[in-house]
Order: sequence, then C-alpha cells, then structure tokens
Amino acid sequence: MLFQVEMNVRLPADWPAADAADLKARERARAQELQGEGKWRHLWRHAGRYANTSIFDVESPQELHDILSALPLFPFMDITVTPLCRHPSSIRDDDR
Repeated sequence: MLFQVEMNVRLPADWPAADAADLKARERARAQELQGEGKWRHLWRHAGRYANTSIFDVESPQELHDILSALPLFPFMDITVTPLCRHPSSIRDDDR
C-alpha cells in the first residue's frame, strides 16, 4: 500500500543544540534504513521549512503507524497521511 506522508517538525527553540543534533542523526539513520528496505520509497524536503513529503510503501496502515510512531522525531512532528492508489491514466507499470 502506498501512502503520502507530510511531516512538519517542530523542535522546541530552546532545546540544547547537542540534543537536537543527536536526535536528527538518529532520525537520518532510521530514514535511510527504511529507504534501503524499500518502505520509505521517496523523501522530498519542503524548501524553506523543516518539513518533508514522503511516499511509503508498506503492507498496511498499521505498519505505517508503527513506523511513523517509532521515528526519533515523532514526538515533535505534525503528520498528515494520505492513502494512494494507482491512477488509471498513469503510464508507469509500477509507479516507482
């Protein structure tokens, strides 16, 4: 199942820089791991914001929930999820 996920990150402004850097490094490592597994298929940054739009390819809404809620930055994210389905006019066989 494909899902579009928009993530807006809101770290507290007064958070210690070292703690924020550690959290971001752990988030990056996990995101790259999920991309390598093919679950986090696409990742795009929103210009000028600490936000992204991603495409996830997972077995179920529950799997997506489990992945998102385990992300290191999850407690600081506003997340919007949109389920996706193949468009009949798409010229791609697998939409990858």
